[in-house]
Amino acid sequence: MAAPQKWADAGIKTLSVDEKTGIQALERIAPDLPLQQGKKRCQEFEYTRHGTQCLTANWDVVNGGIISPTIEPTRTEEDFLAHIRQTVESDSNVKKWAFVCDQLNTHQSASLVKWVASLVDPQIDLGQKGKSGILQNKETRTAFLADDQHPVYFIYTPKHCSWLNQIEIWFSILSRRLLRRGNFSSTQDLKEQILRFIDYFNRTMAKPFNWTYNGKPLSF
Repeated sequence: MAAPQKWADAGIKTLSVDEKTGIQALERIAPDLPLQQGKKRCQEFEYTRHGTQCLTANWDVVNGGIISPTIEPTRTEEDFLAHIRQTVESDSNVKKWAFVCDQLNTHQSASLVKWVASLVDPQIDLGQKGKSGILQNKETRTAFLADDQHPVYFIYTPKHCSWLNQIEIWFSILSRRLLRRGNFSSTQDLKEQILRFIDYFNRTMAKPFNWTYNGKPLSF
């Protein structure tokens, strides 16, 4: 937390971002049986599927809370770019944006590089994807996107360590408190319930996550 707080004091917003894909809009075919004294609430086993949605969300590492979420039926590099652009445009007072994310290919795309480059220098020569320059391959694109001199840059978690990203903690909260026992009549209903939960969470429960862990010593 120390580094993000120092960055915040300097006008840098640190957000943990990721997609929660395949969120199912499941409608139970019969109403739940309410909680009674000595009995648990009972939920109908059978359901109707109404499709899925993908939630892309930003966790405010310093202040807590979800910022500028987007919910779409797909998860493409264009969807992720649109989400990042929407987030950046949501607050003109932020001097610089730092996004913590995993190394998914949509988080290191050519379209994302081109947009960040347009903020840095519209005349910059990016080369050609698969052949040369910044766009050449995933490694060159990642190096460019991770440059903290840019007004928007990305901090990538190590491979197979996306669980280190704090947004995953919040996705777990969303699953436990809404999705697991939710009842959704359509994908639009699912979307509206998620957005209402986010608003409720931000008003009543949001606070920074404080990680603590005492590592175990190696033993032979």
